[in-house]
Amino acid sequence: MLTGVYALIIELDTDVSVKVGALGKIAFKKGLYAYVGSAQANLLHRIKRHFSREKRLFWHIDYLLNNSAARIVKVFYKQADKSEECILAKLTSEIGEPIEGFGCSDCRCKSHLFRIDNYRLLEETMQTVHLET
Repeated sequence: MLTGVYALIIELDTDVSVKVGALGKIAFKKGLYAYVGSAQANLLHRIKRHFSREKRLFWHIDYLLNNSAARIVKVFYKQADKSEECILAKLTSEIGEPIEGFGCSDCRCKSHLFRIDNYRLLEETMQTVHLET
């Protein structure tokens, strides 16, 4: 069973305002975002869940992905333990603008979601996930 950390590349085709659980309403600008997560039980199951629109809204990312303007365009992963999730978030923060408090309620990171111009760094340091969606 595959475990590790992953990065979802999400495209928003318009500016949106989304209520994200306890974080409240967040304004997202049109463009590309990278979300960093981990799955220590079944990575592919977790990633497939992100593509589903029929799910209980649990994680911050669920609220964003439930919006019709959001679309996952690419997924990268790396086999690693959970501690790598925050390392990957820190690396991604160097190339993107953090959405404060998003996806990091169980760690000390500033964010696990970043507005990015491109995902070249993730593409160069991780493997691409190919899923039939």
